[in-house]
Amino acid sequence: MQQQNVIIVGGASGLGLTTAKLMVERGASKVGLIDRNAELLASSSEVLRAMGAEVATAVADIARAETAHRGFAEIADRLGRINTLVNSAAIYPRRPILEISDEEWDLENAINIKGTYHMMVAAVRHMRGFVNRPEVTGRIVNVTSVDAFKAHPQNAHYAATKAAVVSLTKSFAQECAADGILVNSVAPAGFATDRAKELGFLPELAKASALGRAAEPVEMAEWIVMMASSRNTYATGENVVISGGYIYV
Repeated sequence: MQQQNVIIVGGASGLGLTTAKLMVERGASKVGLIDRNAELLASSSEVLRAMGAEVATAVADIARAETAHRGFAEIADRLGRINTLVNSAAIYPRRPILEISDEEWDLENAINIKGTYHMMVAAVRHMRGFVNRPEVTGRIVNVTSVDAFKAHPQNAHYAATKAAVVSLTKSFAQECAADGILVNSVAPAGFATDRAKELGFLPELAKASALGRAAEPVEMAEWIVMMASSRNTYATGENVVISGGYIYV
C-alpha cells in the first residue's frame, strides 16, 4: 500500500476502520473515510492521524447518487488522486422472511446495493481520469458475505443484497478492465465484531468451521488489503470467500 491514497466507505468503525488502520500500517499515506456518523468519523480520523496518515472525512448518504458522489469528490479534492476504494458500508437487520416490510427492503437495497453502486461509479469516473498513465492503476474492493451463497435464518433481504454486490463486482470488472481498474470482492463469514457478539451466533459458527473458531476482524482486513494493493496485478471480477472452512464455493 506504499503511497496509495484510499477511500473507505463505512470506515468510521468495524471492519472498515480495521482495514484503514492496516492500510496505514502497510504504507498508505492518505486515507479518506466516508460514513453517516459524524461523531465516529471524528474519533476514527484522530486514530489514523496518530498513526501518521493524512486523513479526510465526509459525512454522506451513499443511498443517493448526488450525496455519494459529492462525498467522494470532497475527499478527492483534499487528498488528490485516489487509487483505491473499499466499500465496507452495510446494514445487517434480522427478520423472519414472512415479516420483512417494504420499508426494510427499501432501506437494505438503498444502502447495501445502491450505495455500493454509487460509490463505485464515483470511483470509476475519478480513476478514468488517469488512464494512459502506466504507473497509475485503480483498485475497488467490495465487502460481500458468505450469506450470498449460504442461507441463514432471518436475513433473506441482507443475503439478497450481498449476492447483488457479487454480481455488481463482476459487471464493473468487465467494463473497467481496459482502464486498468481491478474490481473484486471479499466475502467473509461472521467474525468477532461487537455486533456479531451481541447477536450471539459466533459460537455456532465456530463449531461449523473447519478451523473451529470465528475470525478476528484483522484477518478479514488482510484479504481486503491484499486485493487492494499493488501486489494484486491480475485478479479482477473475483469474489474471495474467507470463512475458515465454514463454506466452500
